[in-house]
Amino acid sequence: MATDMPKLIGTSEEDGEETEMDVKEEGDDDEENGGKHVAGSVMAEIDGGMVTTSGNNRFQHHQQFQEQVGTPGGGTRRCRPVEEKERTKLRERHRRAITAKILAGLRRHGNYNLRVRADINDVIAALAREAGWVVLPDGTTFPSGSQGQRPAGGGTSAVNNSSSSHMASQQNPPALRGVGSGNRSSSEYNACRMKGVFVPGSPPYDLSSGSRSQTSSMMRDGEEQREDHPLIIGSMDSDEKQMVDMHHRLPERDFAGTPYIPVYVMLPLGVINMKCELTDPDSLLKQLRVLRSINVDGVMVDCWWGIVEAHAPQEYNWNGYKRLFQMARELKLKLQVVMSFHQCGGNFGNDVCIPLPHWVAEIGRNHPDIFFTDREGRRNPECLSWGIDRERVLRGRTAIEVYFDFMRSFRVEFDEYFEDGFISIIEVGLGPCGELRYPSCPVKHGWRYPGIGEFQCYDQYLLKSLKKVAEARGHSIWARVPDNAGTYNSQPHETGFFCDGGDYDSYYGRFFLSWYSQVLIDHGNWVLSLAKLAFEGTCIAAKLSGVHWWYKTASHAAELTSGFYNSCNRDGYAAIMAMLKKNGASLNFACADLHTLNQHEDFPEAFADLDSLVWQVLNAAWDVCLPVASENAHACLNRSSYNKILDNAKPMNDPDGRHFSSFTYLRLSPLLMERHNFIEFERFVKRMHGEAVLDLHV
Repeated sequence: MATDMPKLIGTSEEDGEETEMDVKEEGDDDEENGGKHVAGSVMAEIDGGMVTTSGNNRFQHHQQFQEQVGTPGGGTRRCRPVEEKERTKLRERHRRAITAKILAGLRRHGNYNLRVRADINDVIAALAREAGWVVLPDGTTFPSGSQGQRPAGGGTSAVNNSSSSHMASQQNPPALRGVGSGNRSSSEYNACRMKGVFVPGSPPYDLSSGSRSQTSSMMRDGEEQREDHPLIIGSMDSDEKQMVDMHHRLPERDFAGTPYIPVYVMLPLGVINMKCELTDPDSLLKQLRVLRSINVDGVMVDCWWGIVEAHAPQEYNWNGYKRLFQMARELKLKLQVVMSFHQCGGNFGNDVCIPLPHWVAEIGRNHPDIFFTDREGRRNPECLSWGIDRERVLRGRTAIEVYFDFMRSFRVEFDEYFEDGFISIIEVGLGPCGELRYPSCPVKHGWRYPGIGEFQCYDQYLLKSLKKVAEARGHSIWARVPDNAGTYNSQPHETGFFCDGGDYDSYYGRFFLSWYSQVLIDHGNWVLSLAKLAFEGTCIAAKLSGVHWWYKTASHAAELTSGFYNSCNRDGYAAIMAMLKKNGASLNFACADLHTLNQHEDFPEAFADLDSLVWQVLNAAWDVCLPVASENAHACLNRSSYNKILDNAKPMNDPDGRHFSSFTYLRLSPLLMERHNFIEFERFVKRMHGEAVLDLHV
């Protein structure tokens, strides 16, 4: 929904000299001995897209040089002019300076966790993973949808790309945009966690020749779809057909006749630009037509506070959204709209930056306590602190009033879409990534999975609230945040607060955690109560992330720092569900696909238990008859991922027949539109709708 990891994304400029590619500066001695020519060969190969900087390769290039320049009679080499040597040296220094700036920029602004002495291979691999390709450690590269086609003997797990959050990462991560890895160390795992990259386990494909002999009706259906969907990219080659055939060997449930679950597709983050204009309306319209042709029910879109109310309080610009909504209505696509009161960018998979409104940022520069703050005093401008929910610090308005005015403006502007029923649900953003949680795991502040995160209540308003509650309790000494709770990347047993028998279960610890979680619940209650008023007659929803790491420990440390008081002797989700029920809101639980990650095997020290967390949250919601929707936290393109989502959406043998109320696919992209990926997606939509498919392998 976010990717050892002690190295921060925001590498300082001083690190520039260390971020150069692994190319040595040659001295005069090297020039005397031919080293200059070797380095020149290396740099030439970098320009050509290859890197050979190891000692052995340098020696081979030196030998090649000797063979090339040596005369048949063993003559001596031509001496290069001093001026040419100096020019070469200057070119190399200039090239290194550019490289250092590129790598520093990728670290700081693109969430690429490149090693200190990164080379061009590292950069190409990171870009390929972000584009959805699988890059094995030996350099073998192939599309993520072709996991079954790994070369023989390739025992290393394939690397898959995430998309948004998350966390979430945040790829990624984790529910804060994803987790996962292969059999590798923490540092190796974390090095590829950036951009929500994870390493799935080997898929249960049968690679025998028998699997290839199955030429199914899907291939024939695919040819027909080729004519119906001209926007779908490419045609199937023999390898892709082999991949589809292998999918048929997977055991699957038959969902024919099961309840109909609407499927929505989330639009790209940058579909509306900062001027509130559609970025590429013609291309978008073609893609929406393709989605409609396979009976997708609708689309989800973020309405960004930082775009609509960008320049001045209560001056709203809805122009781009008007055109987008008109396109959707003409195609009879329903709309799920997200009231996004958070910043876009800085999390796993985010390639678009949409900050909070300019006038809010200006207030924050003079009064930074409007933002969440950690123990070190670092501010997080991703969203506003809940401490100002009822403080008139935003040009005479409280944060709650600002949110309500925004929602009321939207309701008035798009009244006809509400009346016609084209807007089916309004999801209200309640925190970072639009999720109801504290920003306890910010990548830009150094957090890496599976760190426990930090409490985010050091701004003056939340500290004032804590002091007030402690004094009312009669224990003014408790008006403090735990000082033994570790840092972002600590593990529970390393802290005095979260370890077994730690302070989290003391009188003070229980008091603090109750207050911390209650602030979260109160914030959700206040915002959703006003959303219910603004959107009367329309379903509203809140999004919850699955913080599943350290779930098997007694303290559930990562959940505690996120605001979920869900230690082993307490149910931290029942109170949240009761609050949602009170406000008539449904739950969007962004954890449907994380079961596909082999967390227990790949990162056992995290003591994660996603299955138990999912069922705890789902049962807490269903126990109060709360509708539950979901979305994938990572890019899902293959059949095994879709099957897992289907299993979660329609639980087998549930005595009450409970199932998801809807599912949102993240997100529309060129990768989804590739032919073999789109065929799998169409098949998934049919099964979510309870329709029969012809190529089912039971």
